[in-house]
Amino acid sequence: MQRPQFAEGEIYHIFNRGVEKRDVFLKKSDYFRFIHGLYEFNDEAPAQNIFYKLPFLDSYEVGLRKPLRRESRKQLVEILAFVLMPNHYHLMLRQLVESGITEFMRKLGTGYTNFFNLKYDRVGPLFQGKFKAILLDREAHFTHLPHYIHLNPLDLIMPEWREGGVKNKEK
Repeated sequence: MQRPQFAEGEIYHIFNRGVEKRDVFLKKSDYFRFIHGLYEFNDEAPAQNIFYKLPFLDSYEVGLRKPLRRESRKQLVEILAFVLMPNHYHLMLRQLVESGITEFMRKLGTGYTNFFNLKYDRVGPLFQGKFKAILLDREAHFTHLPHYIHLNPLDLIMPEWREGGVKNKEK
């Protein structure tokens, strides 16, 4: 799959999965760390390593703490929708600045991989090659992608939901 030329204002479906289809989110805290990365790395300025700057913070878990104040933020992308599954993720992004998606995904992928490898005492790539990207150039694709993204988790808990519908709405 050839990656499209990213253009400002355009919307893209971005996705990737773990190398060898391995799980990339092992604990609830891993999901929270990735979500934190969606915020932290969506800035033209370099991400601040608060654990380097504040050595008394000895945990790489995302917790409730005051974020470091920044003068201003210049976002690289607009995040329109996302889902995190045990072994992959989907993002629906609008590029806001030139090379915004490329820079955001570089920071996000590197940051999360470094976190994961340090936490689980492993080395090497975590994701299966470069992220995949599809330009949403048809209205139907734009209309259906958010539903696909947000309904993706149902496949984990109710694999038959597409054929028979959702029988247990509480679940």
